[in-house]
Amino acid sequence: QVQVTESGGGLVQPGDSLKLSCVASGHTEGPYAMAWFRQAPGKERDFVATLILNSGRTHYADSVKDRFTIARDSVKNSVYLRMNVLQSDDSAVYYCAVRRKPILLAPRIPSDYDYWGQGTQVTVSS
Repeated sequence: QVQVTESGGGLVQPGDSLKLSCVASGHTEGPYAMAWFRQAPGKERDFVATLILNSGRTHYADSVKDRFTIARDSVKNSVYLRMNVLQSDDSAVYYCAVRRKPILLAPRIPSDYDYWGQGTQVTVSS
């Protein structure tokens, strides 16, 4: 079994930055990809960014492409999401997800992922 744990959420003002962290532990055996999704109240869970671990390739949602960065963290099987110039529309619960095996196309939908964290709340408000 794999446990996924997020941290780093909070309340920030518009224009601020925030860093979320995610660690995958347990029987991870070199996951293929780790990603971030987000879900606002009453809305679907949306793709934010993914990192393909063996190649280092990243993919982003258009809405965050120039503001957010996903990258490996110093701990094995961990990633962070650096969020800059946060806007009220970025308010949501942010989830980290892990995919075990390779896939031809970039994994961008929730069903592409095998394990999920509990989520961390990000609120952007003045």
